[in-house]
Amino acid sequence: MSEVIRWAAFSCAVVPVVLLMCGLPFGAALGAAAGLAAVTAASRALLRHSERTAARLGADGVSPHRGRHGRTGIGAHRGGRRV
Repeated sequence: MSEVIRWAAFSCAVVPVVLLMCGLPFGAALGAAAGLAAVTAASRALLRHSERTAARLGADGVSPHRGRHGRTGIGAHRGGRRV
C-alpha cells in the first residue's frame, strides 16, 4: 500500500506544476492539487480499513457471511434435491 500512496503523493506534486506549465492560472492548479490530495487521503483511509478488516478476519478465523440462513451444501435449500 505504501508504494501506491507514494505515487499518489508524487502526482499531487507534479500535476499542478504541469498545469502551470501549460498555462492554467495558479488558482486552478492549486484547486487541482487540493482535489488530488483529498482523493489520495480518502483512498488511503479506505485501503487501511480494508487491510485491517482482512487481517482481523484472517486472525479470528471468521468465515464470510453465507446467506440469509447460513445453510450450505447440497440439499440445504428448501426441500432438498428431488429426483
